Amino acid sequence: MTPSTASQAGSAAVSGRSTYHHGDLRRALLDAGLDLAREGGPDAVVLREATRRVGVSANAAYRHFADRGALLDEVVSRAQSLAADVIAAEIEAAGGGTDVGPRARARFRAVGIGYLRFAMSEPGLFRTAFAVPTDLSRSASSEAAGACGRTPFQLLGDMLDEMLEAGVLPPDERPGAEILAWSAVHGLAMLALEGPLRDLPAGFVEEMAPRLVRMVDLGLGVRLTDATGS
Repeated sequence: MTPSTASQAGSAAVSGRSTYHHGDLRRALLDAGLDLAREGGPDAVVLREATRRVGVSANAAYRHFADRGALLDEVVSRAQSLAADVIAAEIEAAGGGTDVGPRARARFRAVGIGYLRFAMSEPGLFRTAFAVPTDLSRSASSEAAGACGRTPFQLLGDMLDEMLEAGVLPPDERPGAEILAWSAVHGLAMLALEGPLRDLPAGFVEEMAPRLVRMVDLGLGVRLTDATGS
């Protein structure tokens, strides 16, 4: 799978809405909430609008979600699971050859590239997934896991562990490395979506992503040459 294929896979995963069928109202409301998040971010997730789109009364919705916050809470987890799908596809596409060191590094870098790809291709879902949560309670939640069974945070941790096992991440750099790596890529995403970088040409983040994840890689103490010679 190539990076472009990974992007297509992620786009397919986050497109479309299930039609409401009797007995499946909860899922239909979640799908409507996800569409609202995609269109306008977390502030757009309103229970009354979700019920209108599904075609049921507000009272029917309250049987499944006590209030707007309850719906948003589950939409956040769903958005994180879709981010995990995009990241997992990038990891699969990363390759890295048979040498365990370069392979581990390539797969680690793919996490950041996938995260930024999701942010730029689905800004509403990205904001919902990562701007609403107030803590790390979803970091290992099955509800926030993608098809691979891992959440975005778990995938990052897995790739850091691979680097450690491959001998390309010094043991003293492993504690807390998830927070440092995540902060770097999230910072670029937010600067490009909502900060002073938002007016830069389209494709800027995609061009910068490999350089950013390389800097994070090297900043964690890795000094080996990867499969591309960079």
